[in-house]
Formats: sequence, structure tokens, C-alpha cells
Amino acid sequence: MNIFVYGDESGVFDKKHNDVFVFGGLVFLDKEEKDKQCRKFLHAERCIRPYYGNGSRDGELKACRISNKHKSNLFRSTNGCIRYAFVINQQSVADEAFNNKKRKQRYLDYVYKVGLKRVFSRLIRAGKIDPRDIDNIYVRFDEHTTATDGRYELKEGMEEEFKHGTMNFRYNIFHGPIFPEMRGVVDLSFRDSKNDTLIRASDIIANQAWYYEMSGRGHELGGKMHVVRFP
Repeated sequence: MNIFVYGDESGVFDKKHNDVFVFGGLVFLDKEEKDKQCRKFLHAERCIRPYYGNGSRDGELKACRISNKHKSNLFRSTNGCIRYAFVINQQSVADEAFNNKKRKQRYLDYVYKVGLKRVFSRLIRAGKIDPRDIDNIYVRFDEHTTATDGRYELKEGMEEEFKHGTMNFRYNIFHGPIFPEMRGVVDLSFRDSKNDTLIRASDIIANQAWYYEMSGRGHELGGKMHVVRFP
């Protein structure tokens, strides 16, 4: 089995001016389902594109540019998919995590890899994933300014969490991997959302999760997607 993960983010990671930051996206457990849902989302985009004129010819119908009604339409087109949201309550995060750009990135990387691990663990318990039957995990994320070495650190961190296990030296505790017999690798790449339909779908999911949190309806998200809250 190969696992395909798509993701994007919503909000600004800056606790002085913001309360909520969200990673959101999709998990697919086979290529055929991924391709089917990609076609379904493209169709949903085509249905609303005429409302946005020539500015949408590049296919970029980002959540920040379209109406709430059309965001809801696009979100509903992902019904039946495995959706996730990793929600950070920034006011509860230690100030030290915001001290500099590298610390911010390390914290966000921690949230993303642990969030995915918890979603995978839920899918294992639900019988949707056999942890002994994993080949590769492909993670596709919206392109941003993370430095090359930072991307490598995130890839290594995910492989440790999923394939090798991690050591908490502070408490001398080893956390075993969830896929100890994984045969392949974690393949991480960052892509321009203009050229990747399922990253645009992830943008909609992340934005919807952020909107629910900011409007005091975060408790409703559990019925719509896998939610993991931090810290």
C-alpha cells in the first residue's frame, strides 16, 4: 500500500496578532481513489469558475478569493474523502516557539508530523490501514518559503515518526514507529497550487477548518474531518 497525503495551511503563526493556525488536507490510501477525487474536485472548480472571470484561467481558485458559498461547494466536493485538520491554539503555545524563524518552523514541523501520525493511528485502529503493508508515503504540500535544509529536516522527522521511531531523551522514553515494516520512504515535495488540484482542495479544507475555529464552531469539525489539536 502507498499512502498519498496533500496539505496546506491557513492563518498566520504569530501569537501576538493571531489565535488560530491550521494545517488541513487529504489522505488517500490508493492511487485510483486519489485520481477519482482529483477529477471530482476539478469538476467542482469548473462549475464555479465562470463566476470569477479571466482571473481564474490559471485554475487558482484560492479560498481567500472566492465567496463563502463557493468555498462550501468545493468543500462538499471532498465529502467521502479522508480529511484532516491540525489546529494550533497559539495562545497556549510557549512564547519560546515564536522566538525566531527556525524555532517557528521546528514547532510547525512537529505539529505536522505528529498530526499525521495520529491520523494514521486512527486509520489503523479503524482497520483502514494495515501497518505491515506500507510501501511509500507521498506527502505533497503547498509551496512556501521553507529553506531546503528545513524541508530535509521535515522529511527526516516524518521518517523517524513513521518508520524508525523516536527517542524522548528528556524522559528516556522510546516511541516506536507506527509502520515498522515500511519498505519504502517518505517522499516529501512542495508544489505550486496552481499546478496541483489536490493542494487547492487542501487549501479549501484548511480554510474551512480555520473559519469554523474562528467563528466558535470548532466543536463541529469532528464530524467533518480528523481533527488533532495542539499543543
